[in-house]
Amino acid sequence: MDLIKIKDIYSSPSYNSKIVVAGWVRAFRGNRFIELNDGSTIKNIQCVISDSDKENEIYKKISVGSSLKIKGNLIESIGEGQSFEVEILNLEILGESDSEKYPIQPKRHSFEFLREQAHLRIRTSTFSAVMRIRSKLAYAVHKFFNEIGFNYIHTPIITSSDAEGAGEMFQVTTLKNTKVDKEELNYNEDFFGKKTSLTVSGQLEAETYALGLGNVYTFGPTFRAENSNTSRHASEFWMIEPEMAFYELNDNMDLAESFLKYILEYLISSCKEDLKFLDERLAKEQSQKPKNERDQMTLLEKIKFTIDNKFVRISYSDAFEILKNSKFNKKKKFNFLINEWGCDFQSEHERFLVEKHFKSPVIIYDYPSKIKAFYMRLNDDEKTVRAMDVLFPGIGEIIGGSQREERLDILNRRIDEMGIDKKELWWYIDLRKYGTVPHSGFGLGFERLIMFCTGMQNIRDVIPYPRTPKNASF
Repeated sequence: MDLIKIKDIYSSPSYNSKIVVAGWVRAFRGNRFIELNDGSTIKNIQCVISDSDKENEIYKKISVGSSLKIKGNLIESIGEGQSFEVEILNLEILGESDSEKYPIQPKRHSFEFLREQAHLRIRTSTFSAVMRIRSKLAYAVHKFFNEIGFNYIHTPIITSSDAEGAGEMFQVTTLKNTKVDKEELNYNEDFFGKKTSLTVSGQLEAETYALGLGNVYTFGPTFRAENSNTSRHASEFWMIEPEMAFYELNDNMDLAESFLKYILEYLISSCKEDLKFLDERLAKEQSQKPKNERDQMTLLEKIKFTIDNKFVRISYSDAFEILKNSKFNKKKKFNFLINEWGCDFQSEHERFLVEKHFKSPVIIYDYPSKIKAFYMRLNDDEKTVRAMDVLFPGIGEIIGGSQREERLDILNRRIDEMGIDKKELWWYIDLRKYGTVPHSGFGLGFERLIMFCTGMQNIRDVIPYPRTPKNASF
């Protein structure tokens, strides 16, 4: 008899039939009631040992964390809390678990504790829900782009260019017993014959393929060597980066809005139970905060708010005026006051615009050039670039993008202004020499999206094995 997933039993229970299930013990009550979970759903299935069989020696070896294979009858439950249960006919212990040492007990554990048990935390309800959502979101990303004819491009993880110009990159080298310092290293002797690092973005390489294939996207791991130990930063994270030929800024904003709404609608339809569980978890967490610190919307309300509302589009200059003249700014309720045009907006400013002023998602465009990257197209005013940021409730910026600078002379000028070595970008500059066209793209940090969709407050809790400063234990 074939195994049946617990998820499938809940979707279509066949009463009074024999079934085989397998999973891990979440709880074992009264030496009779086994709560079994196989990872396919947030829900456990109750498996019941008959009174006549309670003394069987095999049941004395069952404990929380052990893995079981159970054959039994699926029957209606007379107890509260479940509509059906499995009457055990045969039970096999696949793997025993020492109940005194097993760290994941049937109680509420802190996230800090669970991060120290990253190899086992997936057996908790919260983390299994988060990771199922992560999986569904990843599928939705590929589904969206495939449906509109984009090509998936695998951009290199090892690169010699820094798309951001920040210089905070993890160096890749095979040179032994040598201080990693550019003055002391001879990169001609290194594996690749030059200085290489782990990529911070696949954007520049994706651009090259957009200018041949038309519309492409890359979706993969990226790395930043920022020594930043915050709840929003990780050293390894995933980025979704589409690049489109013949797209101007408005086209780029249209795509970003339709993309976000598509994947959120897919999530709502495919992860109802997990979202409901996380929504209730977050509501309980919020209820313990002072009223003035609580989120205005529940998790599900935030997601539906984003789907149901048309994104407001506003220039940086107009957003600056709104923020500068707001009561929050005048009464000094912002931690970072808005005084001078050209400042970079913080999360508190972005959330104010979304949650209080417009009460809808917001796209800000035409940012000051001095706070944006060299590859963004310069506007005629010579002060702003065709950049755009998409802002969400509860989180602020979730997407950053721009129309790319396609004019050779202006791109060269911007590279010089930023102090970037042209020799490392010769191939990128070539694109402007041979058939240049207007083109655009954006980047979305996948973990930030998952945080928004799950209500998790720390990036370490939405990626299986977080990589942060002083942390690579698993």
